[in-house]
Parts: sequence; C-alpha cells; structure tokens
Amino acid sequence: MAGHDSNGASWADQWDYSNPDPVSENKKSRKNTVTLGGGGEGTRKKIGDGLEKTKGVAVSGAKKVKEGASLGFQWVKDKYNKRTQKQ
Repeated sequence: MAGHDSNGASWADQWDYSNPDPVSENKKSRKNTVTLGGGGEGTRKKIGDGLEKTKGVAVSGAKKVKEGASLGFQWVKDKYNKRTQKQ
C-alpha cells in the first residue's frame, strides 16, 4: 500500500503528535526480551569484565590526554618565553 513504511505506519501517522511513539507494543516487548534475555550470572560477569576493561582504557586515555596537554602547554610556554627574552 502506498505511503506505508516497513512497520505499517503511514507518512501521516509518523507526524501525528497525538501518538508520540508509533512503534507497536508488540515490537516493544520483543525488543525488551531480546536485549534483556539471558542475564544469568555468566553474562553479568562478562559484562562486568567488559566494563572494567573499558574503565581501564578510559583512565589510560585520560592520562595520555593530560600528559599531552601538559607537554603542549609547556611547549607554548617555552616558545613564548624565548620570544619575550629576545626583545
């Protein structure tokens, strides 16, 4: 049928502000079971391990950014001091 997208909502339905969420309830419940399914102790441990690794990478990256910014600032400061001392 012309004017309908893959989930059955027409163009007009997508712009109907009386229903801000055009996704059907059936699709919402399937989405939740897929994303929340499983959830056993092994899955929680894997997620926890993944978060620890991510945290470690983020901390390491933040340290590198801080060191790089510090070196960059020191370089600019040295260039400025050399320039002002010549005059």
